[in-house]
Amino acid sequence: MAPKDTSLSLAIVSLMVHFRWTWVGLILPNDHKGNKILSDFREEMERNGICLAFVKMTPETWTSYVAKFWENMDETNVTIIYGEIDSLEGIMRNIEQRLLTWNVWIMNIEHHVIDRADYFMLDSFHGSLIFKHNYRENIEFTKFIQTVNPNKYPEDIYLPKLWYLFFKCSFSDTNCHVLENCQTNATLDIFPRHIFDMVMNAESTIIYNGVYAVAYSLHEMRLQLLQMQPYENHHGMVFFPWQLNTFLKNIVVKDKRSLDWRQTIDAEYDILNIWNLPKGLGLKVKIGSFSANAPLGQQLSLSEQMIQWPAMFSEIPQSVCSESCGPGFRKVTLEGKAICCYKCTPCADNEISNETDVDTCVKCPERHYANAEKSNCFQKSVSFLAYEDTLGMALASIALCLSVLTAFVIGIFVKHRDTPIVKANNRALSYILLITLTFCFLCSLNFIGKPTTVSCILQQTTFAVAFTMALATVLAKAITVVLAFKVSFPGRMIRWLMISRGPNYIIPICTLIQLLICGIWMATSPPFIDQDAHTEYGHIIILCNKGSSVAFHSVLGYLCFMALGSYAMAFLSRNLPDTFNESKFLSFSMLVFFCVWVTFLPVYHSTKGKVMVAMEVFSILASSTALLAFIFGPKCYIILLRPDKNSFNYIRKKTPSRKNFPKI
Repeated sequence: MAPKDTSLSLAIVSLMVHFRWTWVGLILPNDHKGNKILSDFREEMERNGICLAFVKMTPETWTSYVAKFWENMDETNVTIIYGEIDSLEGIMRNIEQRLLTWNVWIMNIEHHVIDRADYFMLDSFHGSLIFKHNYRENIEFTKFIQTVNPNKYPEDIYLPKLWYLFFKCSFSDTNCHVLENCQTNATLDIFPRHIFDMVMNAESTIIYNGVYAVAYSLHEMRLQLLQMQPYENHHGMVFFPWQLNTFLKNIVVKDKRSLDWRQTIDAEYDILNIWNLPKGLGLKVKIGSFSANAPLGQQLSLSEQMIQWPAMFSEIPQSVCSESCGPGFRKVTLEGKAICCYKCTPCADNEISNETDVDTCVKCPERHYANAEKSNCFQKSVSFLAYEDTLGMALASIALCLSVLTAFVIGIFVKHRDTPIVKANNRALSYILLITLTFCFLCSLNFIGKPTTVSCILQQTTFAVAFTMALATVLAKAITVVLAFKVSFPGRMIRWLMISRGPNYIIPICTLIQLLICGIWMATSPPFIDQDAHTEYGHIIILCNKGSSVAFHSVLGYLCFMALGSYAMAFLSRNLPDTFNESKFLSFSMLVFFCVWVTFLPVYHSTKGKVMVAMEVFSILASSTALLAFIFGPKCYIILLRPDKNSFNYIRKKTPSRKNFPKI
């Protein structure tokens, strides 16, 4: 007729979940009941992610097994002890002998058993927790305890001994059952609960319920049999034992519990905390309760501020196999270990975990990024090579300064247009080249600022056309110099080319070829606005995608081909008088131009985002500056600083006869 502990495993596991104890030990009796409760514990623990560090079965004898039994007990800070009173005596004595004060013991043992413990055992169990069935207080029993007295029940031989111990009475010399020197109004309810508890304990309650059930069942059976078998001829009625069983099943005792052992009982438990303060007191304080019938999440009720933990813990003890993996980390199960034993590894790039002990990290959405701690995703900010940026401002300033410088050079050439050095270097081609270089510098501004569809197209077309015109002009100047000074006996065709300024037609022809390439590019796969969400951490870079990589490299290849052609023509005229031609400066400018763009390609493909755009702008400015500096720098030097060299007399003295020129 004792209640079954059908909800004990659920109650204890709920406590584990509350305190986040995931690594616990279990001590059980080595019998059928122990195996049954072990199965219940395993089921509940597996459901809640709790692991057993060890399972110990209490031995029948402690003589040879005691040392091995206590091995590995320090693996966990929390140990569950389950069993009956008799089976736990050996466990408690061993705990007393070993002074195991570092563990939180969770027991189902009735609290009055602890009262039998001595001073050292109480110290070992300080801070332990006890789950006991919640029995409703028997009011009649409490009233009986409050009024009981040896004088009121003289036939009770136990009460005089109790009064002798508690109230310091003395026995009569003539009768050992009679007390003397006692207070007449002394009652047991004046003592604190740790000395004398007036509440009926579990064993007494079970016995009381059993006696009550049998008596009530006999009464019910007698009434029913009287109705079925009337009392006749003063013969007694015959009762059979099996007839009582039916009535016992239907009895509900005073605490509303059925006595049918086959029924599942949703028990309620009180949770007691052992306080051994001051030493040897051994108080059992109720700090919470558990009700299986309560709504989910409200079954466990605790007053944590009342709980006293073992002396070695200054706060709530931790009982885990592995430390918790905080936000930004995930668990990785160790091979061959329980699921509670794991290692923590950081989340991968752009993945987060904002909870503890997660199994997998969550990838941030496309337009979001993970913070440095990998605990939150944030919206990426839009970024591009803007004029407000330091890099963008620097490049724009350089481009504008170089454009102004080119305009200044144009002004110098216009002002000194009738001087020999300007005339001798093909004045018209110089004007075209300077104007084209101005556009080359200004076209770099298309790469700075927020990209649009129009700016993406203009970036490549203006760059390609402007540089083609510049290189074509340089090529025309180089061919003109070669035709003028290296042909010893010019024929009719050469004379016609010189008179009609035929080399100048190279400029529109080469430009048309580049326009054709750009037209095919724009028609098939034009540049478009693209987004780079991976290169720069926390930013989405808006940039222009070239569209067709083949077309882009074809444009660059055509420019390099023209640069090589100009370099070859300038190289042929390297030994001509410096006063009349700039052949060696043309060679240097083309060589620098070629080196800049050959270097640009691998660097361009190895960079991403704003750096890639800045690299292209830098290449445009560097190659344009090389043309301006090498071709027009020496002329400006002579015009502004050495005007004595810019005269016809000086030119005549420096000019050798045509017959001394090397032949082609």
